[in-house]
Amino acid sequence: MSVSFDFGDEVALVTGATGALGSAVCEAFADAGATVAAADVVAPDEEDARLDADRDRIDFYEGDFTDESEVERVVSAVVDDHGGLDYLVNVAGTWRGGTPVAETDADAFDFLFDVNLKTMFLASKHAIPHLRGEGDGANADESDRQGAIVSVSARASLEGGEGDGPYRASKAGVRLLTETIAEEESGEVRANAVMPSVIDTPANREAMPDADHESWVEPAEIAQTMLVLCSDATGVTSGAAVPVYGEA
Repeated sequence: MSVSFDFGDEVALVTGATGALGSAVCEAFADAGATVAAADVVAPDEEDARLDADRDRIDFYEGDFTDESEVERVVSAVVDDHGGLDYLVNVAGTWRGGTPVAETDADAFDFLFDVNLKTMFLASKHAIPHLRGEGDGANADESDRQGAIVSVSARASLEGGEGDGPYRASKAGVRLLTETIAEEESGEVRANAVMPSVIDTPANREAMPDADHESWVEPAEIAQTMLVLCSDATGVTSGAAVPVYGEA
């Protein structure tokens, strides 16, 4: 069964947009007709960037989403440029591990919480008023329409594990903050999360060359689930953490 989406005339802000998953999310929303505001601290012309910022329906906004003033600037620019905001997809994040808690440097802890959790918090904080329709965007004209936030947690957030505790804790924070936003914004903004395991990216294949890559989930597959969670098909779903790890 094939599935298609129509996000025409709607605006989606995607953080972490130049990475493997973020770029796939941008492509998926653009293919579905949305205007995509692709945001990242990494510019599309940098070596590891994967975003095609020249394609139709994608506009790139450079900004550091660990800095609240930068987040406020980018969100305001997106709303000014496109007349509103309908969806926020928090993809910005990273993984660090390899040492037990007793040997983990505090800077590494701060880095993971900044990139994985603080970016999600700040982007959500500044997007929510626009997602509620408190402005000139599409939501303002449709009282029964809700904006939506989808964030990236992780399967690893469900339990403790050896060697990557701060990563797991930061992703658990994403999941719990998602549940909190869903409760606080009930009836106005839906908030859900996805929980990948190992995503099939060039970086992960290089890091784990002997793993079973066939069991990994491709970024485009996860992006499709994010589209579903923003669509009317899940209009009664909020506060969920959806597994997207397939067999991985």
